[in-house]
Amino acid sequence: MVKPLSSDDPLDLAPDADPGLSEPKRQRRIQSIEVGMRVLQALTEQQRPLALKELAALAGMPPGKAHPYLVSFMAAGMVKQSPLTGHYELGPAALQMGLAALQQLDPLTEASQEAAVLATRADLSIALAVWGQLGPTVVRLDEPRYPLHVNLRVGTVMSLFNTITGRVFAAYLPEKMVRTMLEDEHRRVVGGPSADFDAPEIQRLLAEIRASGMGRGLSMPQPGVNTLCAPVFDAAGHLALVMTMIGPHGEFGAEIDSPAGRLLREHAANVSRRLGYVAAQTD
Repeated sequence: MVKPLSSDDPLDLAPDADPGLSEPKRQRRIQSIEVGMRVLQALTEQQRPLALKELAALAGMPPGKAHPYLVSFMAAGMVKQSPLTGHYELGPAALQMGLAALQQLDPLTEASQEAAVLATRADLSIALAVWGQLGPTVVRLDEPRYPLHVNLRVGTVMSLFNTITGRVFAAYLPEKMVRTMLEDEHRRVVGGPSADFDAPEIQRLLAEIRASGMGRGLSMPQPGVNTLCAPVFDAAGHLALVMTMIGPHGEFGAEIDSPAGRLLREHAANVSRRLGYVAAQTD
């Protein structure tokens, strides 16, 4: 349930701070908009048509108070009402607004904020990698207080199957895309075709990544260095980028359920949420 606001006055304006105080002056808010947003938020969270009584309860207000907001939202196209059931759901204007917001989102910008915070909280190196022309490519690297000496920098292209970052990409990207990139990588490095994708061991590793939602590597990408990777998804459920945590073997065990692992999962989920991704509900 959406937490109700402290004031029920739809026209109440939040007061400015006392000019004599040293704190910055607070901006005035229109209380009626904040109250009305509880109705839209309830419809957004439920993702299904709702009867007036249920919708009002979820928004934390009586039906008589919720109804005028719904009338105004319907006039603006933000909400529509079924002529058969009388239930309410988000309208075409809400869809247009959501699509416009998604088009303005930049995955790297959103992830960079989280990566910087995560590097500080975990005191470990955090790399962001996107899918580039040559494969998984590092586009940001946040170092801890005492940087780890690894052969990794912005612009580094990660091997598709010989790094955990690459395997996470392989686990979530379309198979055709992965096969094509694997063939190109094998041809550049070794020469000739590659049958690695169909190897039972590789398929098992990719399945484990999908099952746990993260990838773990010991002494990868180099001896004495452990890595833990988490995928970030966009609003369509497609892989947007991979967030990788890197640390020395003696201090960082790269356990998925460790405090560091939970931090990585939390921040990766934060980015996915900002990009509009809604995780599937589990029983």
